[in-house]
Amino acid sequence: MLHYPAATPADPGDTDAAAPAAAFVPRYLARIGYAGRVAPTLEVVAALQAAHIAAIPFEAIDALTGAGIDIGADAIDAKLIGQRRGGYCFEQNALFLRVLLAIGFDAEGLLGRVRWMLPDDAPPTPRTHMVVRVKLDGRPWLVDVGFGAAVPPAPLAMDSEEPQPTQHESYRVVRHGDVWQVAALIEGEWRTLYRLDHASPPAIDYEIGNWYTSAHPDSHFRHQLIAARTTADARYGLRDNRLTTRLVDGRIDRRYLTADEIERALAEIFLLPVRPHWRAAIERAATAEIAG
Repeated sequence: MLHYPAATPADPGDTDAAAPAAAFVPRYLARIGYAGRVAPTLEVVAALQAAHIAAIPFEAIDALTGAGIDIGADAIDAKLIGQRRGGYCFEQNALFLRVLLAIGFDAEGLLGRVRWMLPDDAPPTPRTHMVVRVKLDGRPWLVDVGFGAAVPPAPLAMDSEEPQPTQHESYRVVRHGDVWQVAALIEGEWRTLYRLDHASPPAIDYEIGNWYTSAHPDSHFRHQLIAARTTADARYGLRDNRLTTRLVDGRIDRRYLTADEIERALAEIFLLPVRPHWRAAIERAATAEIAG
C-alpha cells in the first residue's frame, strides 16, 4: 500500500491581505517550510523550487467553481500564503518570481503555449503558461513551480539540449529560433510540456492568459477538478475522481475516488483547506470517470 503524507495544520480563516514588503519573504519561506540559506545562487533556487512544489499544491478550484482567479500580488499572497491555498501557473510562478527578485536574483517571467498530451502537429494553443527564467553567471535557467503533475522539480539549463535528469523524470530544453520546447521523458517517451517564447511579455499578456485559462468555456479548468503536488518521493495527481501516485522508484498507483474520498484527498494529500462551497464541484467530479 502506498503511503500518503499527512496534512500540514492550517487555519482556513486566515484571509489577511498581502503583508508589507519587509515581511513578504519571511512569510513565504515559512509557508514552504524553508529554513536554509537565502542568496542568489543555483543551489538556493533549486532548494526553494523543491520546497515550493512540495508545500503549495497546483489547483484551479476557483476557476471550476466560477469564483474567478485574481493574479494581482495582494490576491496571490492572501490566497497562497495567508489562506494556505494552492494555485496554477499565473499565481504560482508570479509568486515565485517576486520572491526571487526580492532575494536578489536576475529573473523574469516568460509565457508559452501548453502542448501537454497533444501531437506535435496539433494546431497552436493559446499562450497560457507562465514560467520564470533566472540568469546566474550569464547562464539562463528555466524554473517552473506551476505545471501540475509534470512540473519540473529542479531548474533546467536553457543553453543545453542534452537530457537533464532530476529526482523524478529527465527533461530536455531544445531551442528552435526564438522558441524553447520543453519535454519530459515519461514511460520511455519524450513528451512535450510547452513551448516558450524568448521575450519576456508585458503584464497585459499575463492578464489575457489568466482570463482565458480561468474563464473561457474551452479551458479544461472550467470543467475538471485538477490538483497536483510533487515531493521528493512522489508525484500526486488528481483529475476529477482519478487519483494517480507516481513514486520515484517507478511504482504507479491509480484509484478512483468517491466524493468523500476526493474531499479527503484534497485535504490530506494536496494539503488544501477544503471549503464547503466546493462540495458541488467535488460531487460532479466523482461521477466524471468510471474505472476500467
